[in-house]
Amino acid sequence: MQNHHAPVHAAIDIGSNTIHVVVARCLPDDLEILADEEELVRIGESVTATGAISPQKRDEAITTLRKYKALAEEHDANPILVVATEAIRQASNSEAFLADVQRETGLEVHLISGDVEAVLTFYGATYEFYKETKDADEPDLVGVMDLGGGSTELVIAKHRKISWRTSFSIGSGWLHDRYLSSDPPALADLAVARSFLQTYFRGIHIKRFPPTLIVTGGTANALLHLAHRAFELDTQQPLLGYDDLIRCEGLLSAEASEEIAKRYQLAAKRAKILAAGVLIIRTVMSSYQLDQIRISPHGIREGALLAYTRFGEQWLQRVEQSRDVTTPTSNEVQVDAGTDVMVQSEPFEQAGRRMLSEKARKVVEWRSDVLKHEDIEAVHKMRVASRRLRAVLDAYEPACDPRRFKKVYRSVKELADILGKARDTDVMIMNLRSQLEETPSEEQPGIQWLIDHLSDYRQQHQKKLDAFLQKFDSNSFVQQVESCLPQGGFRNGKS
Repeated sequence: MQNHHAPVHAAIDIGSNTIHVVVARCLPDDLEILADEEELVRIGESVTATGAISPQKRDEAITTLRKYKALAEEHDANPILVVATEAIRQASNSEAFLADVQRETGLEVHLISGDVEAVLTFYGATYEFYKETKDADEPDLVGVMDLGGGSTELVIAKHRKISWRTSFSIGSGWLHDRYLSSDPPALADLAVARSFLQTYFRGIHIKRFPPTLIVTGGTANALLHLAHRAFELDTQQPLLGYDDLIRCEGLLSAEASEEIAKRYQLAAKRAKILAAGVLIIRTVMSSYQLDQIRISPHGIREGALLAYTRFGEQWLQRVEQSRDVTTPTSNEVQVDAGTDVMVQSEPFEQAGRRMLSEKARKVVEWRSDVLKHEDIEAVHKMRVASRRLRAVLDAYEPACDPRRFKKVYRSVKELADILGKARDTDVMIMNLRSQLEETPSEEQPGIQWLIDHLSDYRQQHQKKLDAFLQKFDSNSFVQQVESCLPQGGFRNGKS
């Protein structure tokens, strides 16, 4: 772009992971980026933990927004567009947060829906792709995936027009905070997170998924950076293969995030959530049989700038009222026949009831083996089964009866926690016994002392576990889990 008379605008995105600003000279179909900065504030971390934006995150966000407003003003950018996404949508104190931002920075924040986020991301992620692709080589179908911290948007376009879009409340930060608490993530935690994602994406069947998928977002771009540095990929190609992601996952599960960040020049906070991002992208690729994806550095901010340049002051209303898209509900993936997206083969709620029943029965299947005390692996297997049930509950929470869901979820978490204490102690004892054989004789008494004390604790905890399982009514438990998703589903407070 060589048009120095083009107007300069700025766009700021307040996301679950980052606050990101872009300043650019803007034409309706092109941008000249003048400034591009981001700060990893991780507002979504506090929202996932407590349901609200913490005072610390609020202050960090306002400090960052003041800095980005000053940066935009240095370039004489007008207007400064500000949008907020999933973490702010979900926060119980979102109205107070937005009021604080406007009062203390003078910036008006537009709290946009997931559907609007998907459209803006499509605009931003594809404008360079379409500009660089020759007409003869341009694919009929193009997909865009915006992997954020608290949500993921998926868009399909046919002949440059959006034919289908959806947004779901799963992001790299959310998945990390919910499932991958250890650093590096434990293999068992990765397995449960993978089970949750596979369950969730099983509900979206697309007859003909685009052969070209453009993935955007800070996590996706950090993974591309990691792959370039770790595996010496061609830095001129913004492409990642499925095998590249497998290698990234192996690396991220073997090394602590601080070591990854230091070795490959990544932000430490970003490195910590990359394993979650790999899992989400890999699940999408395997679900829709993709061997390769394209990574774009552009997204919702560039989309907002292009929308404003095209539509003027009514840019947000025009995006919201766009008739080129068909929007599925949270549990019904369906669009016009000409869009190549088909209705899922098994109804959403039917699939949920089936999987909840299967996972609950798998949990109670191990009860008698745990009580026999003959195989410590029984504890591990029951714990994994309980966590996989929790993953399915997470996936189908929007369709469940809230009251019944909360009761069952607490029961499942309590069971997983008491099994986890037993299993973690077993693992520590096994590791110490293995270490004892290779330890010099003068150090062995100290290790043996620790083994003995852990064994005593394990025996005491076994009594608590036995007491818990003796009161555990398997049939009642299965019935309670199945009742979470009643026949006919749960909508607007009525089952």
